[in-house]
This record gives sequence, C-alpha cells and structure tokens, in this order.
Amino acid sequence: MYNQRNSRGGFNHSQGNYRSFNSQQNRGGGGRKKISFDPSMIVQQHAVAEPEKPKYQAKHTFADFPICEQLKKNILAKGYSVPTPIQDQAIPHILDTRDIIGLASTGTGKTAAFLIPLINNIYQNSGRVLIMAPTRELAVQIRAEFTDFVQGMDLYSALCIGGVPLDRQIATVKRRPHFIIGTPGRLIDLEKRGVLNFKDFSAIVLDEVDRMFDMGFIENMKYVIARLPEQRHSLFFSATLPNKLTDIVRSFLRHPITVEIEKQTTSANVKQEVIKVNGKSKVDILHELLKTEGFTKVLVFGRTKHGLNKLSTALDKRGFKVGAIHGNKSQNHRQKILQQFKDDRLQVLLATDIASRGLDIDNVTHVINYDLPQTYEDYIHRIGRTGRANKTGAAFSFVD
Repeated sequence: MYNQRNSRGGFNHSQGNYRSFNSQQNRGGGGRKKISFDPSMIVQQHAVAEPEKPKYQAKHTFADFPICEQLKKNILAKGYSVPTPIQDQAIPHILDTRDIIGLASTGTGKTAAFLIPLINNIYQNSGRVLIMAPTRELAVQIRAEFTDFVQGMDLYSALCIGGVPLDRQIATVKRRPHFIIGTPGRLIDLEKRGVLNFKDFSAIVLDEVDRMFDMGFIENMKYVIARLPEQRHSLFFSATLPNKLTDIVRSFLRHPITVEIEKQTTSANVKQEVIKVNGKSKVDILHELLKTEGFTKVLVFGRTKHGLNKLSTALDKRGFKVGAIHGNKSQNHRQKILQQFKDDRLQVLLATDIASRGLDIDNVTHVINYDLPQTYEDYIHRIGRTGRANKTGAAFSFVD
C-alpha cells in the first residue's frame, strides 16, 4: 500500500509507488518543452549522480562594491555578505549604468542584483525607476526587498498591482516616489488615467520577461517601451532568451552587456520522486505524506482553482492547517495566506502556477505536484520553491 514505509522513512519502493524521477524528460515541439511523466521514462532509482560542479567563486563581496555606506549596512542587516553569481556579475555593470540582459532563473538572487545598484544610483544621482513584473506576488516581493534595502535612505516606492484599491495607489503615485513597482495591466491603466507618465523614468527594469510573454503581456511590454524616454537605463531579466523576444530586446536595450548564469535543469538540492497513484485517492495519499515527519512546510500545486478549493476544504476537515492562493482570491487574501505560510502558521499552501515563479519563501520542505504541470519549464519552476539557499528539499509528483 502507498503508506507502507521503508527503512529510510519513505514509501515502500517494492510497491512501485515511489520512485526517483529524472528531470531530463522528452521535450515536445513548438518551442514549449513538454514534460513527460510516462512511468516508462522514470530512471532507475539508484542512478549515478553527475559529478558536482565546482562552486562559483565570487569576485567581490558587497563591501567591495562602490555603493553608499547606508546601503552596505542595510545589505549586511539582511545577512548578505557574498554575492550570488548574478549579483557578482551584474551589479558592477548596473552601477556603471550599462544596459543589461540578465539571464538567470528565479531563486538566483536577481532581484537584489538590480535593486542594489539602482538604489545606489538614484540615491547618489537622483532619477526615478520603473520596475515591471509579470505577477502581483513577484511585484510585492520586489517591493518588500526594496523596503529592506532603503532603510534610513529617504527613498520611497509605490506598488501598482491589481486586486487592491485603485484610489490609494493613485494617491501614492501622485507623490512621485523614486521607484514604481507594478504589473503591466495596472501600470498601463494608471498611465491612461494620466496619473503615470512613462517618460518620467530614468531607469527601467523588465523582470521575468519570458514569463510576461507566456502570460500574454507582449503587447503591454511594447506599449510601455514605445512611451519610454529615449535616454534611459534599461535592464532586461529573463530565465531564457528565445527568438520570440528578439523584437523586445532590440527596441528596449542599447548596446547591452549579457550576464548569463549557468542553469541547472533542476536544483541539485532537490530530491525528486514520483508517486504512482494506481487508482487510489490522491487526497488520501497526500494525507499520509503530510502526516510524515519532516513535512512541515509543504507547497502543493494543482491545475485548477476549483480543484484547489475542493482540496483545501478536504484537508481542512482532516485537521491540517491549509491555505490556498489562486486567481479567484483577492490580492489582500493572497498576501494574508502567503504571510501565514511564511510565518509557519500554515503547514500547507495550495497554489496554481501563479505561485510557481518569483515567490521567495524560506524553508519550504516539500513541493508536491498534486496535478502535473503542463510544461517542463513549469515543473522546474515549481520544484525550485524548495532546496533554496543551499538547503535541501524534496519534490513529489503524483502520476496516474
């Protein structure tokens, strides 16, 4: 049975329900890489691991960067000392106001890679920054990091996203804060209302551009770019740079420097497993997992809002502390649930793929693909929510 345990604390491998998963699956055509969970594609459980690559040696410390002392203090207060690869390589160029193409996946520290030098540049030389992100959650996270970095520096920001009162945002934007951070739809709405003028910004960041493209924001990006000032500092961050983004790159950037961080197909810190359902109740299987020792902070991905609502109700009745975030929840509700999960007041967070990119939640012990993702990239982004900051994690995928 699926709840039979082996000596290592997992499920009984002899039942064929719990096996190692190889992320190097077949890829479909059409540019979108399809993930295959065909059990015949699952590798042998004790496959030999690839040799560990040499650890990246940073060329700088944060103390080395030519940034103001208050900013250095704030960086230190966040516990940062040695830059990640994207920070190490991008920050010097951004301080020099060079246009950047930053190719790095979520979880690599790219938010700090552009915030730290931009904050320093604005603090020392004035100007305003516009940051556009694909999701409300990512915009909220960027704003939270900004707030940490600018303590004692008299720099201010406005968060411009849907799902929260518009009047309050309008009042904040009219005060002309140094940084505007938002999602495409709300930023354009504010511009069309005459509250925001894209020509006012000396520096622009497009974050997770490939995700914005996938979410249908290509015309929004073109609209904003067409209204930016000719003289500007432009930063482009994306996990990948497919041909479909060529026009955006050409119109947005001027003689850019490309900083590309070598990507792993999956996190080396994440153990991946497949659980074959074999006609059993997925809720019952999930129940048994959540009762297992160590499953203290679990992110569960589902395909539909309706399905997650049903699952949330079922788990709540079974006594689990659970919350759900998806598009039908208000922004305030989503932020409340996320904060409860971050503060360890919830054991389980249920989410659609809206939460799979950009969210930085500490100490997620397990990711569970209750419903399989549609693409290989979505799988990678989902499991990347665990095994962060040199910690280990595990990802489970339910397969019929």
